[in-house]
Amino acid sequence: MSDTPATKQVETPATNGGDYGTIHEDGDTHSTKNTVHQRLRANSSIMQLKKILVANRGEIPIRIFRTAHELSLQTVAVFSYEDRLSMHRQKADEAYLIGKRGQYRPVEAYLAGEEIIKIALAHDVQLVHPGYGFLSENYEFAKKVEAAGLIWVGPDPETINALGDKVSARKLAKKCEVPCVPGTEGPVERFEDVKGFTDEYGFPVIIKAAFGGGGRGMRVVWKQEELKDAFERATSEAKSAFGNGTVFVERFLYRPKHIEVQLLGDNHGNVVHLYERDCSVQRRHQKVVELAPAKDLPQQTRDNILNDAVKLAKSVNYRNAGTAEFLVDQEGRYYFIEINPRIQVEHTITEEITGIDIVAAQIQIAAGASLQQLGLTQDRISTRGFAFQCRITTEDPSEGFKPDTGKIEVYRSAGGNGVRLDGGNGFAGAIITPHYDSMLVKCSCHGSTYEIVRRKMLRALVEFRIRGVKTNIPFLASLLTHPTFIDGNCWTTFIDDTPELFSLIGSQNRAQKLLAYLGDLAVNGSQIKGQIGDSKFKGDVLMPTLTDPSTGKELDISQPCKTGWRNVITEQGPEAFAKAVRKNKGCLIMDTTWRDAHQSLLATRVRTVDLCNIAKETSHALSNAWALECWGGATFDVAMRFLYEDPWDRLRKMRKLVPNIPFQMLLRGANGVAYSSLPDNAIYHFCDQAKKNGMDIFRVFDALNDVEQLEVGIKAVLKAGGICEGTVCYSGDMLNPKKKYNLEYYMGVVDKIVGMGAHVLGLKDMAGVLKPKAARLLVGTIREKYPELPIHVHTHDSAGTGVASMVACAEAGADAVDAATDSLSGMTSQPSIGAILASLEGSEHDPNLDHHNVRQLDQYWAQVRQIYSPFEAGLTGPDPEVYEHEIPGGQLTNLIFQASQQGLGAQWAQTKKAYEQANDLLGDIVKVTPTSKVVGDLAQFMVSNNLTYQETIDKADQLDFPSSVLEFFEGLMGQPYGGFPEPLRSKALRDRRKMDKRPGLYLDPLNFDAIRKKLKEQFGGCSETDVASYAMYPKVFEDYKNFTQKYGDLSVLPTKYFLNRPEVGQEFSVELERGKVLILKMLAIGPLSEQTGQREVFYEMNGEVRQVTVDDNKAAIENKSRVKADASDGSQVGSPMSGVVVEVRVKDGGEVSKGDPIAVLSAMKMEMVISAPHSGKIGSLSVKEGDSVDSQDLVCKIVK
Repeated sequence: MSDTPATKQVETPATNGGDYGTIHEDGDTHSTKNTVHQRLRANSSIMQLKKILVANRGEIPIRIFRTAHELSLQTVAVFSYEDRLSMHRQKADEAYLIGKRGQYRPVEAYLAGEEIIKIALAHDVQLVHPGYGFLSENYEFAKKVEAAGLIWVGPDPETINALGDKVSARKLAKKCEVPCVPGTEGPVERFEDVKGFTDEYGFPVIIKAAFGGGGRGMRVVWKQEELKDAFERATSEAKSAFGNGTVFVERFLYRPKHIEVQLLGDNHGNVVHLYERDCSVQRRHQKVVELAPAKDLPQQTRDNILNDAVKLAKSVNYRNAGTAEFLVDQEGRYYFIEINPRIQVEHTITEEITGIDIVAAQIQIAAGASLQQLGLTQDRISTRGFAFQCRITTEDPSEGFKPDTGKIEVYRSAGGNGVRLDGGNGFAGAIITPHYDSMLVKCSCHGSTYEIVRRKMLRALVEFRIRGVKTNIPFLASLLTHPTFIDGNCWTTFIDDTPELFSLIGSQNRAQKLLAYLGDLAVNGSQIKGQIGDSKFKGDVLMPTLTDPSTGKELDISQPCKTGWRNVITEQGPEAFAKAVRKNKGCLIMDTTWRDAHQSLLATRVRTVDLCNIAKETSHALSNAWALECWGGATFDVAMRFLYEDPWDRLRKMRKLVPNIPFQMLLRGANGVAYSSLPDNAIYHFCDQAKKNGMDIFRVFDALNDVEQLEVGIKAVLKAGGICEGTVCYSGDMLNPKKKYNLEYYMGVVDKIVGMGAHVLGLKDMAGVLKPKAARLLVGTIREKYPELPIHVHTHDSAGTGVASMVACAEAGADAVDAATDSLSGMTSQPSIGAILASLEGSEHDPNLDHHNVRQLDQYWAQVRQIYSPFEAGLTGPDPEVYEHEIPGGQLTNLIFQASQQGLGAQWAQTKKAYEQANDLLGDIVKVTPTSKVVGDLAQFMVSNNLTYQETIDKADQLDFPSSVLEFFEGLMGQPYGGFPEPLRSKALRDRRKMDKRPGLYLDPLNFDAIRKKLKEQFGGCSETDVASYAMYPKVFEDYKNFTQKYGDLSVLPTKYFLNRPEVGQEFSVELERGKVLILKMLAIGPLSEQTGQREVFYEMNGEVRQVTVDDNKAAIENKSRVKADASDGSQVGSPMSGVVVEVRVKDGGEVSKGDPIAVLSAMKMEMVISAPHSGKIGSLSVKEGDSVDSQDLVCKIVK
């Protein structure tokens, strides 16, 4: 036996008993005793032949091996080096590498006929089966196989030569008087011959490779201008794929069906048909779904096609399996195309309807059996029912069926009655390379009727779970549910003609995406901005028990409470609600726990799952509450920006669980829930969507009390049908005679709000500086002037006087005041609900809430706060200094986080003092989001750059102020009371515009149709609330969608697992939806790959081991310090603050003028443009997008 390179690698099958073969260095296997497999096969031997080699790869060798084993044959696989891990190699008794590593390119290996024959001879092979593709129609290879003394499992080589050439096949058809589509008489090599044909027969025409198939070398041409290019491309493809670039041309039929007939012939001139298959559903001439038999084919046409197919085969003494292919036009006329002298991919469905193993027949005919001996006479062949085959491939239909590559992370296949799978490399861990065909598995289904099979196939497709690579399963499902397919009326270009097939409903892939997030968390820790350390509490939260106040018995909270103030709204409308509130004897409470309380204390980081977990209990315990403040304001963008949740999904979920208590949101007037003005139609659209999705009361305010800005929001809410709470923002101490915001000022704003038609008046004390005496004066004055107007007061307990002030408001005539659950109250949050209830208990202002049940809710929140401890700002008590710096409660927490992010944590006292100075510099403005952010950004800018009050004014024309400061000076946030500060405004703006009217008047309306189109193209679909989110925060929304496409919907993940690294061996569960629960356990974190910087993380999911690949961020860290800008060198531009470079607008060597933007810097929510201090040429550009920089790090040099 020769020692050839092809015989160096061999595998013998594993056995459970008996002696094993010994693998010698020459790669051959010498068994002293038979293996178990051999003994089993010997007992059922039906032929003298012993060994078969399949010269192919993927699923077809496996298919052939199975039948060969049933026939007691030993099997031999051949493989390329790139296929060394392929499944077909493992399924064979023996497997050999084709050539040496690197000798052949991946496809060339399977075309190396002489090498394959050498392997067969070296290992006592007797039969060679070519499968389909590769060498299956190669006349020279078949001839050489037989010349080597091997048995060729296929047609006679001369028959292949006669029929494999489509032109020869057409000549044969004409000889047999079988109709053909008009075409060239022979192969065509020159363009002039092609043009001569089109001049005679016209368009459309189809150019086909004369040798080969599978859609390669094939082009449809509709007009003369396209002909030359199509011819050149077709010949080039044909030469590359089949080694021969000749083509032939024929007339192209419009919307025909593609019908093929399965044939079997023996060595004695006998030929039978196994009926037909309909292969009309194709994409670019490659079959996608096949069915057998053809549905609704006229019987006469069917009979004629079958008879003509047999006639053609007999005329050439056809041997073995083959397929005669026809086109059937709209009128039922049929035309012969070609005979494929090989087994077809779709042979499985013929086997299903006839019960005949075609591969077994092939092998036995090759061994000398006649059709009669096999029992395959025409009178004994019949069909039963229908069968479909779907080819499941690693292609992305949304990207033009672009083949996808990578590692299969999860592979779970279909099964059950009537489902057959013929697979190749479909298994978990398989590497899908770009070298070969993209098919993973053929799924064939059989049933008694067409419709039963269609439904069975859909069921099977749904059962598949393939993760790690994209597949065409969503497209197949779309195809099978299309009305044309349901009716069975598809044609060959149906897919190309039907773009709606690409409106895909893909698998959500939720479990694997969730594991990807948990894997990243395990390797890199939490990436949630602002998080410091892990949660203090990681246990199970104990749920409260509520009691019926009248009986003392436990309340049934399995269903939400149905009674509450919202019933008045839904049954009678906004005006009736306002009147009912005024008639109410007590002072109602609005609970801010679901929004402002956690915004103020926990950086707005409380997630939807923790709100929903306590929602039903809340509906009972707070059934007499004015409202739950639960949405809008900062919670809207933070939900997407940092929590990766859809705020609209939160609203809908909360509404479903709390149907009885009104919901209240924060609307920033003409800004909507954004931080600067938007076109008016964006505000109207947003309010309409908010009302439709469950919002009731809209607290509409403007950060500067600019009534023109305020009016936009009020009108939008009124048009949407919501309850409008027109709001005055309270700033400073009204009792201080030095303050410009006095009683007269506030009453003037109140008058205008009432004139706009607001249902309720809101007083919004953002900083908690409304003292009890001022509260009595302001509320009392409003009540006296407007006795029928509901008044609702909001404050923060920053100074510790919140309870006293709210009691004062109630006594002065307020209808509702704000409070938070006790464990999330005080300091920068709202005053304690328990304390307010106790203070008003027994009085005429009693809110009529049960104290016991309210405290029970607080037990829940006391535990939940510990889960969110990583976001605590470290505040330990009241801060009466707020009367001086006037920092709003919600902003105080964010400022501490921002200061920490920018390295200013140690200078917090200095930052607070700078806040006072910044406020004075800006003209003592009303400080509510977003104007409070302007003051905060300016304060941190001053501290970062060591600027005094006066230096800020003097150097204003040289400083790169934060973007928010410049937007304020431009007038993008409205007009401040008393005007803008000069000369600071003009110096800071330089050449930027100045607005003297509300910004919305300068803005073009949003094109919602364009937004919808963009989002559908970008994300595969969009809802109207998606449009609203995009209108408010385009970049934030896109980032959120991209994140969820990678990691899925994380709102279902319990917070302790969302924030904290999972522990090895810890089991926990996640409910994806009702009745769908994942039981998860992290098993291990793999070692770092030095080549990729990645780690494998292993999980057990519902008892099944899964793994995800995670980038280890620490591995990518470069330990280098950046050069600092030299302040004495005027050419050097330094970073004005610490942050991340989000955009670079210059290149090395580029020219800039003074004031041109160089880069954009971001830290938390603050953005700043770094502009050129003078004109010149950019040099030594030291930053790129995504870089983190510290204050005064060198950005670039500008050489004059």
